[in-house]
Amino acid sequence: MYGFLLAVLVLDGIILGIVILLQSGKGGGLAAVGGGAAMTEGLLGGRQATTVLTRTTWTTGTIFMVLALVLSILSSRAQQPQSVIQVDAPATTTEPQPVLPGLEGGNAAAPTTPGGSGSTSGTGTSGTSGTTAPPGGNPGR
Repeated sequence: MYGFLLAVLVLDGIILGIVILLQSGKGGGLAAVGGGAAMTEGLLGGRQATTVLTRTTWTTGTIFMVLALVLSILSSRAQQPQSVIQVDAPATTTEPQPVLPGLEGGNAAAPTTPGGSGSTSGTGTSGTSGTTAPPGGNPGR
């Protein structure tokens, strides 16, 4: 349907161009813009008889404008508007690694100590909260 209407529009445009070129000039063109008798005769003169070429020009011009409007509406309906924000997600996604606070340098896989200090070296906490008593000894001393 769209291709047919487009072909009719092109043919109508060719016919319109030929009909316009076949018509004779009605006035002095740009020379009449300056004023003078030619301008008053064109504006205030009697009504001229419409010829076949004039009627054909109006008809083909009207058909051209209507077809251009219809094709414009058809082409805008063929394209569905898409959101700029909405992005198609890739088919397979990998889960990102969690980033732990306090770790710098991208070492997200480093384990933390049971005391919760985040330090992996052995010089972490002091006191008896994280230590165990030697076998057979008294943990209070």
